[in-house]
Amino acid sequence: MKDVTDLLVDRLDGLMPRVAVVLGSGLGPLAEEIDVKVRIPYGELPGFPVSRVSGHAGELIAGHIGREPVLMLSGRVHYYESGDARAMRRPIEVLAGLGVQSILLTNAAGSLREDMPPGSVMSITDHINYSGMNPLIGEENDGRFVGMTTAYDEVLGYRVRASAEKLGLPIHKGVYMWFSGPSFETPAEIRMARILGADAVGMSTVPEVILSRFFGLRVAAASVITNYGAGMTGAEQSHEETKEWAPAGGRRLTAILKDMIAEGGFEA
Repeated sequence: MKDVTDLLVDRLDGLMPRVAVVLGSGLGPLAEEIDVKVRIPYGELPGFPVSRVSGHAGELIAGHIGREPVLMLSGRVHYYESGDARAMRRPIEVLAGLGVQSILLTNAAGSLREDMPPGSVMSITDHINYSGMNPLIGEENDGRFVGMTTAYDEVLGYRVRASAEKLGLPIHKGVYMWFSGPSFETPAEIRMARILGADAVGMSTVPEVILSRFFGLRVAAASVITNYGAGMTGAEQSHEETKEWAPAGGRRLTAILKDMIAEGGFEA
């Protein structure tokens, strides 16, 4: 890891971000809000995985939002691309090595609630790891036994919702359930997820939350709702639907996160 960290320290030239954001589908516009100092494709960073999913740029962006220095990972690699739950381990380890203290993870998700339609934003308060996979399998020290009771930082989550309220933008909060993908869920699985207490389903983020807590980062997370769960409307699901609806919720979440970051919402 040291080679990547040293490379980035050199490229950042004194910039010391304490905040990082992982941009999921539809959150590309947030990258346009940053006063960019450095932009590096993942392919130029040793050990960084390169996504092959449309809608994920695959680059590290550094700069400022307001006065706050920020690192952005524009795009992620998913478990379903290789069957490796540790796919995002190196990027998150590097963020921690650079001095990042807080990370905000974003994703596109399917709604399990009729009152949370496509285009909505949901602040994630907890998750259900339905996949059963864990990125800490194979770690060889007791640090792998990470407590998850407060995986999602309550203060950061509150500040996400406070920025939404300040801007007059509706925001929901709820539990996210991780399915491995890449196929979408069945109607029976969606009925099960609702019974278990999930509010939204998706194919990412949970491994990153676990890894972030393993490396000592505070975590906040939010979903852009792109569709209803299977069987809720009778319509079939597709990745095209995700890409179609992601920008609508993405614009709302972009405004919320821009305000939160610029106002110092990640301060301890």
